[in-house]
Amino acid sequence: MSERRVILCLNVGSSTCKFAMYSFEQGAEKSIAHGEAKTIDAVIDELDRLALPRPDAVGHRIVHGGPNHAAPEIVTDELIAELKRLIPFAPLHMPGEIDAIEASALRLAGVPQVACFDTAFHRAMPELAQRLPLPRALWDEGIRRYGFHGISYEYIVQTLGASAPRRLVIAHLGNGASMAALLDGRPLETTMGFTPAGGFMMGTRSGDLDPGVMLYLIEEKGYDGARLSELVNHESGLRGVSGISADMKQLLEARESNPQAAEAIAMFCYQIRKSIGALAAVLGGLDMLVFTGGIGEHASSVRDEVCRGLEHLGVAIDGARNESHRETISTDASRCEVRVIATNENLMIARHTRKLLF
Repeated sequence: MSERRVILCLNVGSSTCKFAMYSFEQGAEKSIAHGEAKTIDAVIDELDRLALPRPDAVGHRIVHGGPNHAAPEIVTDELIAELKRLIPFAPLHMPGEIDAIEASALRLAGVPQVACFDTAFHRAMPELAQRLPLPRALWDEGIRRYGFHGISYEYIVQTLGASAPRRLVIAHLGNGASMAALLDGRPLETTMGFTPAGGFMMGTRSGDLDPGVMLYLIEEKGYDGARLSELVNHESGLRGVSGISADMKQLLEARESNPQAAEAIAMFCYQIRKSIGALAAVLGGLDMLVFTGGIGEHASSVRDEVCRGLEHLGVAIDGARNESHRETISTDASRCEVRVIATNENLMIARHTRKLLF
């Protein structure tokens, strides 16, 4: 590949749009710019202000691909229509992501776009892991376990390359958090399910709940769908338990003086440790554990607390390596290698876009 290609990556959240621009030339990847803005228009205006090159393509992170989208796809009118039908699967994320696609088509007319689905990575899981214990007709309607953070997991797998072991668990820990278990490079299981609210507790999300809790809140407390969504997506997790914040850094600073902050951190680490044990059971053991995401990459005390109690899986952490955020934080004698790898979802989106278009 000798011709230079410039790719703009867009990752739309509930209130901001993160962007990154990369160039690809003669096999080399180069970051040109990155940042965030309130809208797609603001992103394009900033790129113009910086006199950056017009992109040759735009890649988008799309949180949910539903049952029919298991790989990156070139954006067409038909795909946009399908994404709109998927809004009920992820109503907090999909509308903004679709708006970004449509706004990009207006501001960057003629520039091809690619949709990269966060659920696609997990579609290779066995059907046994994807099914929910519900009537089979609901499976046919697309109600199943999808899993998320797939673009991040793909990046970690590519980064590991030939060093990836047979039995691998990747822990993507951030405000949203999940884990995936891979056997010989193939995803076998993940912690999230039908929506990104499932799995273990997160910054503001509850994670898995007894369905009876929902029924109780509906029948006895008068909750409707909107109130339940606000509860499980914005008022729970670290924020709900601590009563202070969803930010792990703030909670760690308050832990010594505030017992609720300490309890929230302890619950978070306990649930992660419990989930690692379950994933290790699926894999038949554990050869490597990788921490990534904002918390996974930067909170050494969380990594230490998660790993304490995993000695039966061969996990042994070197305290000095962990505190200094070394890439490998396990001891030389640890049977399970424990690593810290910074993820880069935007670069993964750019790679998918280049591969699909050029």
